[in-house]
Amino acid sequence: MGKSRNARRGRAAAETVAENVDGGLAELVPDRERTRAWTLLIDGAPQSHVDLDDPAYLSFEYQRRLGHVIDLAAPAGRPVQAVHLGGGAFTLARYVAATRPRSTQQVVEKDAGLVQLVRRELPLDPGARIRVRSTDARAGLAKVPDGWARLVIADVFSGARTPAHLTSTEFLDEVRRALVPGGVFAANLADGPPLAHLRGQIATAADRFPELALVADPAVLRGKRFGNAVLVASDHPLPVAELTRRAASDPQPARVEHGRALTDFTGGAAPVTDAAAVASPAPPASVFR
Repeated sequence: MGKSRNARRGRAAAETVAENVDGGLAELVPDRERTRAWTLLIDGAPQSHVDLDDPAYLSFEYQRRLGHVIDLAAPAGRPVQAVHLGGGAFTLARYVAATRPRSTQQVVEKDAGLVQLVRRELPLDPGARIRVRSTDARAGLAKVPDGWARLVIADVFSGARTPAHLTSTEFLDEVRRALVPGGVFAANLADGPPLAHLRGQIATAADRFPELALVADPAVLRGKRFGNAVLVASDHPLPVAELTRRAASDPQPARVEHGRALTDFTGGAAPVTDAAAVASPAPPASVFR
């Protein structure tokens, strides 16, 4: 068994692995510059990047920004309990396991076919305390005990859109229930001009959390292009100064908005409830070219 698996790994290093999963055509594309590194695409849209030899390496800019949040959520190296809503290739769970050994994590990924593909082709470290549930993100979150998590990270996309039921105040009530006091919620959001979805998500988070920060490319914040933004929320003060420094020093520098500037950015947008929630906007086709 071990020999055939190693042989397959050797072949896969030069080949794309493609398989139909619940969410569409999943492709694992080898990184030509990093041995045993892969990019996951679903129907041609890049989802995540994994380096099996260096799981602390984060290639995508939004994942690096979430990595900063993970780094600052507790003293360096201290184990945490984390919930990942949206699995992808388990990039951020691998990152937590590498940078915070002995952490206990739950990954909630609805696409059972994708979970099987990733487990087979990009296996998790058997010593990592990572449990994967193949269920809906909100249903999986509901099973997390009260006050269990130091971190809840939402990175859920279906057809390149965040499902409506993960954008509401009721969803954030579940997030707050699962977090310990001082715990941190971080969400990967995607939007483009006129940024109505992003503004609404900030207003929604502000309705449930007293402390917020937003990390994004300045061009996205100015409504110049479609892109990702990382929303960070907590019931305790956030390490805004250090988050700002790290985001500014990234290969693709980002800006951090917080306080009055972030409130002003919402432009009076109202919090989103389950009754009014809609999925995030679909990205233009040009984003993936």
